[in-house]
Amino acid sequence: MPVCKLVCVKSRSKVDCYGSSFAAQQQRCALFCRSHYGVKTLRQGHKRSNFGRQSLQLLSAVAAPVIEVSGTQSNDSRTLKLNKGSQKPRVVILGSGWGAVSFIRDLPKNIGDKYDIVLLSPRNYFLFTALLPQVATGNLEEHSIIESIRKILGKKGTYFEAAVTNINVSERALTARFPCHAGLEEFEFTVPYDILIYSVGSKVNTFGIKGVQQYAFFFKSIADAHNLRQRVCECFERAALPTITDQERKRLLSFVVVGGGPTGVEVAAELYDLVREEMGQYYPHICKDAKVRLVELQDHVLSTYDRKISEYTSKLFSRNGVEVLINTKVESIDADALTLVSQGKEEKHSQTVAYGACVWATGVAMHPLTQHLQQAMPPGTQSHSRSIVTDEYLCVKGSDGTIFALGDAATVEQAKALSRAKEMFAEADKDGDGMLSYAELTAAMRQASKEYSHLEEYARYLERGDSRRFGPLVQRALVGGPIKSSEGLQCLEPSCQVNLSHFEDLLQEIDNTLRSLPATGQVAGQEGSYLAKLFSKHTIRPGQPMPAKAPLFKYTHKGDLAYVGSDKAVMQLPRFGLIQGSGAFFLWRGYETFRQTSFRNKCLVAFDTLRSKIFGRDIEFGETDMPGDAS
Repeated sequence: MPVCKLVCVKSRSKVDCYGSSFAAQQQRCALFCRSHYGVKTLRQGHKRSNFGRQSLQLLSAVAAPVIEVSGTQSNDSRTLKLNKGSQKPRVVILGSGWGAVSFIRDLPKNIGDKYDIVLLSPRNYFLFTALLPQVATGNLEEHSIIESIRKILGKKGTYFEAAVTNINVSERALTARFPCHAGLEEFEFTVPYDILIYSVGSKVNTFGIKGVQQYAFFFKSIADAHNLRQRVCECFERAALPTITDQERKRLLSFVVVGGGPTGVEVAAELYDLVREEMGQYYPHICKDAKVRLVELQDHVLSTYDRKISEYTSKLFSRNGVEVLINTKVESIDADALTLVSQGKEEKHSQTVAYGACVWATGVAMHPLTQHLQQAMPPGTQSHSRSIVTDEYLCVKGSDGTIFALGDAATVEQAKALSRAKEMFAEADKDGDGMLSYAELTAAMRQASKEYSHLEEYARYLERGDSRRFGPLVQRALVGGPIKSSEGLQCLEPSCQVNLSHFEDLLQEIDNTLRSLPATGQVAGQEGSYLAKLFSKHTIRPGQPMPAKAPLFKYTHKGDLAYVGSDKAVMQLPRFGLIQGSGAFFLWRGYETFRQTSFRNKCLVAFDTLRSKIFGRDIEFGETDMPGDAS
């Protein structure tokens, strides 16, 4: 029996397609017109054929979107459009990260009866980023923590491997481009949408520091982990050569991790384990020269965790020989050394640290596509400096119900402190002189933090006498403003005084950087599950108000955890409190194993863990053909 009818747009002649075993399994086929090219099946995992320039239309016998491919003789003008004849709302999902995958996974199998689902992402797999540090040091294999996005999507919708380059909000259309890799030319097409699920994530924030982009290893993709693993192995191999000087050997075996958050701490811990165990066994004569350093701008690592966890981690690192440089920022990175500036209360100290590999594991920046989307929204609806702003239904402000955003790319709108700036200033100005002293500013921040929780961090810094956090904010607030930056506020020293205009500018800058929820996979996962339930229980249509019974999104924090080396971990759970040490390690490992997206991945991660414990880490490396972009 024919699987589908293939229709040539030019001749309108119909050709029966009998498909193949692959087409039968997938319940759809992707064939070229026989009259022009002959019947060829695009099989998953095989080399893709060039799309060509002829026109064809594929009519599938199963429930799937009808796709029309049209083009011209020019290489620069090729477009793919989805047929607009369907009565079902077309939901287009951007991204294949935590938010998008949680949304897809929690949709019911019959969601195709309600919506036409289309997924666009340049990465055709889901990456379990929480275990990237283990991949980078050979504890786990690369394929153990990835899952095919087509397998996750199943029959719920259609997937296209493409990066979106433009969003036309007024016409509800996306411009997407098939990535240029594997020797194939780019293929650009247009996808119209009724509702857009925006989950493109974020980019690495280099903070404009010289040399970061050129010399540091980022840590967001499977390719990043692979490259770091390869670099560490190469450093040890080169350091073992007989003609290498002692100074060069110490440089090669110096590994610097920038960022004291969960990712940076886990990377530093895994590097220490790798040096202590496998490298100590294979390179015993040079391993004594290996050094792992962790650089953190604040005064303690894991600053978002409980202070006891931070202290435990610092003590364990110190005992293991991992050097933690707190209150230290990176000024620049060269090909073989970093310039660091330690920021004490009284003076600054600069030092140069040679390195063999430098990992940049700090800061996230707005995705370029998010910046474009912000600019396309009506004036006054989007003013956040890091994310797209949504309401409590995760609907983008100013999109008229056509765009929902989640994950690192989005933040839920909260009440802003600037709206009460004059009232707060008047309450804090005890002597009525129209100025706030350092002590009055501290008291004002502390009092306001009871109503606006995002001010608590800044109140804590002022109370400790550590006002460095305000430096960049103050400089941005005063540049181009009515008050010159030389009038005492730019450093927020204890002797400075703040007037109302200063105070309003400062609150506005703090409000503009506000994220109501942290940029973590846990948050993105819950947002994706929430939207899946919302779209499953209600029919969401563009331009219409949200159903009256639709619930608001509410985030439930399930706890924090991190691996800190030497088979020890730290956990902070709402019901159980703090857990640290070897017991926390087994809980952490079990949790991360059973949190995998499929039974296959659970088995692979468990097997890799057992293998590395019995036979040691795999420190061999080979080339990877996986695309590195995770958006």
